[in-house]
Amino acid sequence: MEDPPDDPSPAQPAQVVDARGHRCPVPTLRLRRALERAGSGDRVLLLADDPMARIDVPYFLSEAGHVLVNSGGQDGALSFLVEKQ
Repeated sequence: MEDPPDDPSPAQPAQVVDARGHRCPVPTLRLRRALERAGSGDRVLLLADDPMARIDVPYFLSEAGHVLVNSGGQDGALSFLVEKQ
């Protein structure tokens, strides 16, 4: 018997922005560009490895009015799932 998924209907990101290897503010700028192209309600997944992204990304999202759905980090890699408002 298989374990049920944590979220039975996860919304897939419309776009993945891989900004690993870039220092802030580049990850935030790439996220902003992706959100400008996204439709309302679309989700964008940002991948980054600069520790400053933990501060810069949530601040940008609060200023821009978008929603941070989920964030995490493992082995120096950070991920931010964002929903455009």
